[in-house]
Amino acid sequence: MLIELFLTFFMVGTVSFGGGYAMIPLIQEEVLNRYHWMEASQLADIVAVAGMSPGPIAANIAVAVGYHQAGIFGAIVASLAIILPSLILILAAGKLFFRFRDNALVKSSFFGLRPTVAGMIIYAAIVFAQHSGMTTDFNWFTWSQILIFAGSLGALVFLRKHPISVVLISGLVGIALYG
Repeated sequence: MLIELFLTFFMVGTVSFGGGYAMIPLIQEEVLNRYHWMEASQLADIVAVAGMSPGPIAANIAVAVGYHQAGIFGAIVASLAIILPSLILILAAGKLFFRFRDNALVKSSFFGLRPTVAGMIIYAAIVFAQHSGMTTDFNWFTWSQILIFAGSLGALVFLRKHPISVVLISGLVGIALYG
């Protein structure tokens, strides 16, 4: 079982690009359809809890599935397997970067990459806003979400508040408004 867990999550970590949420369909295919390790409702619950938990969602899912299948050793094996491909790739890329960081082409490429990363983050925020209903059906709920967003952004940018305090206060505002 531990070998199957390792091979499955190592493969998921190797071939899945686009972050943890992009890995979910492949994890679902392996866990539900190939190995039948659990029911779809169980995996849905795991995905929900993994999404609410700190850390990368795919690693959190791997820990939960590994634990479900083989206890603590399964959790350890599955989590190591899913992060190992990224670790290897980042170590190799880091070594290359530090070897060539003074190269004019490498330096120039970062002038194009930095704004692209900012654009990708903004795009992810827009997609998240669309999926959370913030861009359609403007009603009290939508406007309150926009105000929480604006308040959080203002607290971070203009008041220089710590992100943890912004998250905690936003959670309390959510409880007050929707609880």
